[in-house]
Amino acid sequence: MKLLKNITIAGLVVAICGAMTLQSCNGGGSAATNDSTKTEDNTILGAGSSFDNPLFSKMFAEYNKTTGLKVNYQSVGSGAGILQLTNKTVDFGASDAPMNAKQDSATNGTAVLHIPVTAGAVVLTYNLADVKDTLKITPNVLAEIFLGTIKKWNDAKIAADNKGVKLPNIEIVVVHRSDGSGTSNIFTTYLSKVSKDWETKVGKGSAVNWPAGQGGKGNEGVAGIVKQTPGAIGYVELAYAVQNNMAFAKMQNKAGNFIVPSVATTSASANVQLPADSKISLTNTDAADGYPISGFSWVLIYKEQKYGDRSIDKATKMLKLLQWVIHDGQQYSSALNYAPLPDAAVKVADDILKSATYDGKPVLQ
Repeated sequence: MKLLKNITIAGLVVAICGAMTLQSCNGGGSAATNDSTKTEDNTILGAGSSFDNPLFSKMFAEYNKTTGLKVNYQSVGSGAGILQLTNKTVDFGASDAPMNAKQDSATNGTAVLHIPVTAGAVVLTYNLADVKDTLKITPNVLAEIFLGTIKKWNDAKIAADNKGVKLPNIEIVVVHRSDGSGTSNIFTTYLSKVSKDWETKVGKGSAVNWPAGQGGKGNEGVAGIVKQTPGAIGYVELAYAVQNNMAFAKMQNKAGNFIVPSVATTSASANVQLPADSKISLTNTDAADGYPISGFSWVLIYKEQKYGDRSIDKATKMLKLLQWVIHDGQQYSSALNYAPLPDAAVKVADDILKSATYDGKPVLQ
């Protein structure tokens, strides 16, 4: 009878533990909760710029090796990254264009910091079997190609700048971004500066009404379409053209020089004094050796980091990650065809990071 009683009690304990998913048995509840919190605070979520993706992939992998912090970054385009930050579904967004007035208003007055993290070149990549890296393009010709008024590769205006180059008598297939894109903002800002026709008919922005061509999602999508389409021309971040072994054009800059996009020529364009909020355009540079379609890219975070159920631990880890990105992380830039941040940009980025707060108090010292 005593044995039966013990078995019954033991069975009751097992049943209770099973109903509670063993969370409160033998201290299991406390351990499970702590592990969950620890996992959540050790993973940072980001989304946005595909321009940045090759560099971020390398940087975040290296940071994980030394700190164990995981960064889950989605290359969804600058516009989508800003939207996810606005909706507070990610810890940071990334954009190749500063937030505009409409995007600012969507945060309901909550301040968003722009931290410059890299500079890169937007290149014109093309698919012409017999023309490799010899093609030269002037600002006016580029605008006319994307306006759809220059329709064939052997057009006299293209031929005038490419004497001795055998240009084919085939249609030009214009490829542009289909998503809201900071890369598009850099590109259309440049075209608006160099072409009155473009400025009045199309304008600048992360998303515009393209007068010609077909769209691809992300830098990856544009590069893929150009690579697969004879006669195509599109704009992508330099790293995508290099990684895909694609030809890209020399662009004529304001000084009249035809410039090959590279780390050095992008750095020449980026060697400027940034304003305190870091929002500046590098396009159509005055630098004689600068590549004219260059731009900074920014990580976007909320100035006040205490929101929702966000912990001080997570906020600190993210800010330390970004501090590493603008300092030690820059060593990975050149090999991936990004321009390391100039000292002036690092100083501004540091100041901006240190202005971030948690419950009104600075997080970084």
